[in-house]
Amino acid sequence: MTMPTNGLSPQTLERWLNQLLDSATFQDYAPNGLQLDGGKPIQRLITGVTASKALLNEAIKRDANAIVVHHGWFWKNESPCIVGPKRDRIALALEHGISVLGYHLPLDAHPKLGNNAQLGKLLGLHPELNNNEPYRFGPSQLIWSGTCTPISLQDFSQNLQAKLKRQPLVLGDLNKTIQRVAWCTGGAQGMMQYAIDENVDLYITGEASEQNTHMARESGTAFIAAGHHATERYGPKALGEAIAKQFDLPVEFIDIDNPV
Repeated sequence: MTMPTNGLSPQTLERWLNQLLDSATFQDYAPNGLQLDGGKPIQRLITGVTASKALLNEAIKRDANAIVVHHGWFWKNESPCIVGPKRDRIALALEHGISVLGYHLPLDAHPKLGNNAQLGKLLGLHPELNNNEPYRFGPSQLIWSGTCTPISLQDFSQNLQAKLKRQPLVLGDLNKTIQRVAWCTGGAQGMMQYAIDENVDLYITGEASEQNTHMARESGTAFIAAGHHATERYGPKALGEAIAKQFDLPVEFIDIDNPV
């Protein structure tokens, strides 16, 4: 599809993304789709992990009319008051006519463009299949499983560090052979038991909690926390590439550094 000469409407982009990501099927912690209408046709677009003030400023520098992110705004249980940093972000977007579209769980789960799919591809993991689809399990079927060439936990973690350019937290016997792996990007440390129940050698997510140490020691399932942000960079990037191809639209992925 070629972008109209006067630009792409935010609503047109939202409809296409909603269908692509099947967003209506998810019960999520934030609204998926167009979260703020900047009031201008989209002629240039930025993708990123989080709709932070820093990402908005990068969009302004590049004369972008929209951002598409994994972590948008208006999260469940947060205060609805438009004050503080929330007020500043919204005011900045409105001042510069920037539309904000966010896709949370739908972008984690997409079988090709999603964070899990893209992280597995980056790490050279071969997803296990169920009826020719990636095998997924756990809450909302967000955890993936796959295999790799047998490798020690130490070597696997070193390869992961090189790919993600971030030192991971590694729990387990470094000499343990890793062949079957489960992974779920972001803050999925609370899902480790599902991976243990699948008898995998290693579970990878973005963050860690205190109990993950004991679970790794007592179950024999190794654990890696590779960074919430670091594990979720690749879905937004892949989604931006799909948008660019579909609408013949200039799209750039901007990585705002985040050590968490």
